[in-house]
Amino acid sequence: MIFRSDNPDGELNGFVDAGTVFRGELQFETTFRVEGKVEGTIVSNGTLVVGEGGVVEGEIRVAQVFVSGTVRGSVHAARRIQLCKEGRAFADLETPSLVIEDGALFEGRCAMTREAEARPAEPGRSAAVQPLHTVGKR
Repeated sequence: MIFRSDNPDGELNGFVDAGTVFRGELQFETTFRVEGKVEGTIVSNGTLVVGEGGVVEGEIRVAQVFVSGTVRGSVHAARRIQLCKEGRAFADLETPSLVIEDGALFEGRCAMTREAEARPAEPGRSAAVQPLHTVGKR
């Protein structure tokens, strides 16, 4: 998986390695990588990377997220969500920019709104997912 962080130094705040389980609320500043399992809430104005072996179950509220592993729950990204070809999302997604690569799996609902960019990440605030309209019907 290739991703580009907005952080010019490419600084990684931390990671949850394979074989590790973290339960609770995780907050970080720039970029965080998950190769193990996180259960709970992840809040940041930075970038979350869920690696091929990574699993996140719960609520994610970040600026952008790149998924090559598995996410379950709700994902709110103020800038971008990218499901890479190995990625699996069983979640409700809210973001102004959604990229789903060929081979990725997405089961859930998606709301693409520009207002997502203006809202800061807050713990305990769920993504407001609106019903989708079919093409040609409103």
